[in-house]
Amino acid sequence: MEWGSLRGVGRRPLLALSGLAAAGVPLVKVGEPAARRPVEDYERFVARLAAEDRFSGVVMLAHKGRTVLSRAYGMADRERGIRNHEATAFNLASASQPFLAVAVLQLMQQGRLALSDTVGRHLSGLRPEIAEKVTIHHVLTGTSGMDAPMPDWRHVYRSREEVRRHHVQWARQATLAGVPGSGSNGHLPGAGVGLSMAAQIVEALSGLTFWDYVHRNVFDRSGMRGSGFYTRTQWLADERIAHPYMLQADGRLVDAVRNLDLGSVNPNILGRNPGRAFIGYASGDGFVTAPDLVRFAEALRTGTVLDRVHAGLFAGAKLPGPVATSFDGYTMPIHITEGQWVFGRGGGGPGVGANWNVYPDTGWVGVVLSNSDNSALLEILEKEAEVVTGAPAAAAAVR
Repeated sequence: MEWGSLRGVGRRPLLALSGLAAAGVPLVKVGEPAARRPVEDYERFVARLAAEDRFSGVVMLAHKGRTVLSRAYGMADRERGIRNHEATAFNLASASQPFLAVAVLQLMQQGRLALSDTVGRHLSGLRPEIAEKVTIHHVLTGTSGMDAPMPDWRHVYRSREEVRRHHVQWARQATLAGVPGSGSNGHLPGAGVGLSMAAQIVEALSGLTFWDYVHRNVFDRSGMRGSGFYTRTQWLADERIAHPYMLQADGRLVDAVRNLDLGSVNPNILGRNPGRAFIGYASGDGFVTAPDLVRFAEALRTGTVLDRVHAGLFAGAKLPGPVATSFDGYTMPIHITEGQWVFGRGGGGPGVGANWNVYPDTGWVGVVLSNSDNSALLEILEKEAEVVTGAPAAAAAVR
């Protein structure tokens, strides 16, 4: 399920840690051509936030595939005393949507679809006006003009099959509320149902479930061995997966996946709980480690997951965004910051905060993954942009 996005710069084996390592002392530190001091300033900035209990998670900076900075703070599972670590997998919320875009472009690269294809060319049972007018390009850019019933956020799903049946049925309930291509759906249900249709097209053309396709053709091909669309059962059992800690009205932080009866008190996502979904789908809730996001960026750069032409299409601006230097791409925003392109995706939900940015002109990748509602994620993203681009933090951030 999609929870939301973060409009920061990018719109954004487990080891037991103790002592200095638990406090954020370097797990990995490799010298790079960038000035060392800005990176050290970034490190101290995040460490201070963690010491103030305003960040729990992992931050990473990499340059041309090599780790420059990697830090982990806080607990992945407080009940079992398991700390966050570089290899901890975090829920991405909607920050996993670009994996769907890659899957679609892989099928385009193979000649099995065109972005101008209507969704009705590959799916049956849709309303005729949607089947005949809405294209794959529209659903990937959130400009389909569709609307759909709001999901029941309090429903607790029990299996992969139930999740998939819901999305198939949801797509058939969609209606056309506007002119396709005329404007953004934003975060209305119509945008989410469009991505659900795109995932079902991937399934129809590949003969695989969306989850199996992404695992084999995106994660495995990119070397992302610690990432996946994990089920709630795996979330509860696997020590490598961070638990999300939701803020409650009385100030407590509670484990969302262990307390399905509780929900967020944030008015924007009131009552929601990511653990109820059982498993994510097209709109989000994949799980990824910070190093795996660097590997994903490298797979794009080297033509491993898409050839260079289609990787360029994936990372290219498609529509003008809310400010002069921002654009909409396929499932993600794209920006010009200090004269260089930046693409990536952010996601947020109850106890979940994530953002990954790729700076292709200079070879940098920045990752911030969090598992607590207390995290000052946007402040960290502003500091990341300052380090990578040299821009003052306030100027670098795009709200």
